[in-house]
Amino acid sequence: MANIVDPLVVGRVIGDVFDSLSDDESVNITVTYSNRQVFNSQELLPSSVTIKPRVQVQGGCADMRSFFTLLMIDPDVPGPSDPYLREHLHWIVTDIPGTTDATFGKSFFLCNLIPLRDDMRDRGRELVSYDIPKPSIGIHRYVFVVFKQRRRLQTLIPPSSRDNFSTRNFSEENNLGQPVAALFFNAQRQTAPRRRF
Repeated sequence: MANIVDPLVVGRVIGDVFDSLSDDESVNITVTYSNRQVFNSQELLPSSVTIKPRVQVQGGCADMRSFFTLLMIDPDVPGPSDPYLREHLHWIVTDIPGTTDATFGKSFFLCNLIPLRDDMRDRGRELVSYDIPKPSIGIHRYVFVVFKQRRRLQTLIPPSSRDNFSTRNFSEENNLGQPVAALFFNAQRQTAPRRRF
């Protein structure tokens, strides 16, 4: 039997950001920046993640009364060796409805989360706008975390600061429980190309 290593454990996302994924959901997250799919622990250039990604959640959406919350955070601010501003909040989208898409078969459900516009409330509510990743020191992890909501969060108040955000506290305060899916990529400061004369 092959030994399967979870990249969320190896990358210390489980432990630093949240304790575990929910056992009662089989949900997957897909994140795409400009038609480039993101995989766990992949390194991306900051210049390639300057616009909101397309995010999809597969599974767990059979009920039209299901709603999801998406967070994007950086647990390595200002640098991974001393992340005293842990965590930096990059994005919150709430009230993302569970919808079905027949093109994927009878038992496969697709929740289209993004792209979002202000007039597209049926795709979720952007509670905190997308903040471009800007790593300054070392290699930073950028983590997407999906929670299945127990109810609509229409009265949710955005955090007062993006720094010192806590995924665990946010989950507890809003009765979200453990996340149902997560994905992360790495990025480090991008230097300008040198000119050759």
